[in-house]
Order: sequence, then C-alpha cells, then structure tokens
Amino acid sequence: MTPQLQQAIRLLQLSTLELQTEVQEALESNPMLEQDEGGNSETQEAPGGLNGTERDARVTSEENTETIPDELSTDSNWEDVFDTGATSYSAPESGGSRDIMETVTVSGEGLNDHLLWQLELTPFSQTDEHIARNIIDAIDADGYLTTSIEAIHKQLDDRLDIELDEVRAVLHHIQQFDPIGVGAQDLRENLLLQLQQFDAGTPWLKEAQLLIRDHFNLLSNRNYTRLASKMKLATDDLQHIIHLIQSLNPRPGSAFDTAEPEYIVPDVYVVKKNGQWQVELNPDSAPKLRINNLYASMIKRGNNSKDNNYLRDNLQEARWFLKSLQSRHETLLKVSSCIVERQQGFFEHGEEAMRPMVLRSVADAIEMHESTVSRVTTRKYMHTPRGIYEFKYFFSSHVSTESGGECSATAIRAIIKKLVAAENPAKPLSDNKMASVLTQQGINVARRTIAKYRESLSIPPSNERKRLA
Repeated sequence: MTPQLQQAIRLLQLSTLELQTEVQEALESNPMLEQDEGGNSETQEAPGGLNGTERDARVTSEENTETIPDELSTDSNWEDVFDTGATSYSAPESGGSRDIMETVTVSGEGLNDHLLWQLELTPFSQTDEHIARNIIDAIDADGYLTTSIEAIHKQLDDRLDIELDEVRAVLHHIQQFDPIGVGAQDLRENLLLQLQQFDAGTPWLKEAQLLIRDHFNLLSNRNYTRLASKMKLATDDLQHIIHLIQSLNPRPGSAFDTAEPEYIVPDVYVVKKNGQWQVELNPDSAPKLRINNLYASMIKRGNNSKDNNYLRDNLQEARWFLKSLQSRHETLLKVSSCIVERQQGFFEHGEEAMRPMVLRSVADAIEMHESTVSRVTTRKYMHTPRGIYEFKYFFSSHVSTESGGECSATAIRAIIKKLVAAENPAKPLSDNKMASVLTQQGINVARRTIAKYRESLSIPPSNERKRLA
C-alpha cells in the first residue's frame, strides 16, 4: 500500500476531535496548507479541492509530480496499526468558526486534596497528623476507606509507638470531615455517619438508624415484609423510613470527581426536509483547507534547488492530504446515508421500530469492504432529532418472529425498558414474564436472552427492583 492510501485510511478511522488535531498538525508542519477563513469566492475552495489560482501555480513537471487519481479509494483490508489516542484541539482565534473545545474547564479539586486541606486546618499533633495522612491516602474516590484500620496501623512507623486505638480515634475525627460519610469502611457505616448529622428532631431518624444498624441485610435484599414485621411497623411508616435513607448519598466522594468530561462532536446531521430524511456533514467535521497560493506560486518549473524541491514536496503532500479529507467525507456520507435509508422506522417511530442490520449489508449496498464500513462506524456520531448516536448503535443482531420476520436486539431492549418503566413496583416483572409478554407480541425470546438484554441495560433483576407500594 502506498503511503498516500495509508494516510487516507488513517484519516478515515479518526474521530472528529482526533481529525481536528491531525488537521492542526498538518497546518503547522506543511507551509503549503492554510485554513480557509471564508475569503472571496475566487480563492475559496471546498475541502479537498483546489482553487483556480492554485491550479495556475501547479508544477507541471511530470518527472517530479505524481498524478493524483480522481478517486482515492480507502476501501482496503489493511490492518489498523496506528495509535490514535484521544487528544484535544483549539481552533485558531481568527475566523468566524466556533472553537469546539471552548467549554473545556479546568479540573476541580479532588477528594484527597479537599481532605488534606481540612487536615491542615485541624489542630492535630504531629503524630496524629501523620496518622491522618496515611488514612486519607487509603480513601478512594467514592469516599470509602479501602484499607483496614489494622493494616494502616501496621504501616505506621514503629518508632512512633502508635497504638491501634489512636488510629481509630484519628479515623473517627476524619469521619467528621466534609463530605459527611467520608472514611466509612462500608455502605452501612457510611449511611450511619450521615444520619448522625441530622437534627435530633428529624422524623423517623431513630427508626432509620435502628434499621440500618440491626436490619441492614433485610433492607439490602428488599425483604420489606419481614422488615416491617421485625420492626413492628406499618407499611406506610416503613416507607417513610426508607425514603429518609434513600435521601442519603451512597458515594460521598462523587461530588469531587475530577474525571475530564468527554466531548462528542457529531460527524453528520440527520434532518427531515420535504418529508425525506437527509444526511448533511457537520461543518466542524469537514475542516476547510486550501493550498497557500503565495507559496505555490513560488515553485519554479525545472528548478531542482533544495528550496524548490522542498516546496514541491510539500505541495504534493498537501494535495494528497486534501484528497484524503475529501475521500473521508464522501465515505462518511455514503455510509451514514445508507444507515438512515435502512433505519427510517427508527427516525419516525423510535427504538421499537429499529430494524436488524449488520456491517455486511451496508458494505454490500455501497460496494465497499466490510472493514471500511467498520472503520467509518467506529467513534463516529450522528446528530438526529432523537439525540446523538454512534453509527454502531444502528447495527444489531436479530430475533425471529412468529410471522417469519425479524426483530432487532435494539427493539427488544426498548420493549424491555418500556415494560420495566410501566410495571408495578410492588410486583416487578420477572424475566420469564417479560419473555411471555414478548411471545404474545409474536417475538420468540428465551428467558436467558431477556436476562442478557436486561443486564446490558443495567436493569437489576425483579427481586432488586421491588419497591413498597
């Protein structure tokens, strides 16, 4: 494979943000490329095209200029060997285009930093401060102590002659830090720590503390009947207690999550015009570049000097880069248009109308290799009236129906979500019951298949979904 074809395939598999970085690097390394900032119509060009002035400055020496084909095929069974990790990009300040990363914010304070800041304000002795730092180091991002008190005690310097009770005392002090519940060794202790901070006159506070302290296992298993019997409570009273417990935060450190947000820039827009669904490229995913006319006009025909060869080589690389971009955009449009054409039911009626579809069917329809379609549909996103979806979302396996047709796995998952949302919380639907409901609709699905789809939707089993009426 030629380096030019390798470049075209590599651009094809990049996400939009990674493509923006690639374009920026090309602009910085190749003097022949410049960003089209919307000048007059005589010099402006479309992505991958060449304007009239640049064509006039084209080097015509056949021995030094490689002919660029009209169509740059990226349809190849070439293995992906490039590392294209996610990177950030800042567009040039000039021009009217919006910077797609303008809303990026600096990471806030982490939980560990927040606890250390409070430690500095606490009048600890030098020994207690040393113990506190070891404890804080053992607290994870959710706010839980991941190491036992005994293990922390063993890690401390023997020369300090620290007793185990001293470590427990310091931990108790840290558990009064913000956020409330930090430093707990398990969920039960975390909830009790939070309840201790409530005003003594809070309704149902004592009952909630008793429930968590003595009957936590029954609460975890949602065995409300036995729980009400053990605590000698009416169902309505038990419901009030559970509502109070549900108001607590099981992950007290979550407010200090410093994970960087992941931004998604759609590659195409799907809009309905005149009753027809149409696909349009997102301008942010189709950067406008052109050849720098000034540098192109400096190339002299027949001149083999070092400077002239440098300009000529960069001009050829710039042309290939523009052609690769153009090929990428054309392939994106082909694949996305085929997806929209085959999934019109989804755009009209939602997930339940999703048709089963595999990569092979799209590849055959647009006459490309399946590996090419796989590259195009990976980390590429489609903006639709129903939300933003990855191209891969529209591909799913199928299940046979009684009429001999097919129902997509996505449609079945949508039906499961609908059934769970409408079920009686006191008597949630089991996997067998949902399979029976689908069978009544003509969709033959086994119980284990329902369980698999339910787990993929992060929906707990029926015994864990049970709630008080």
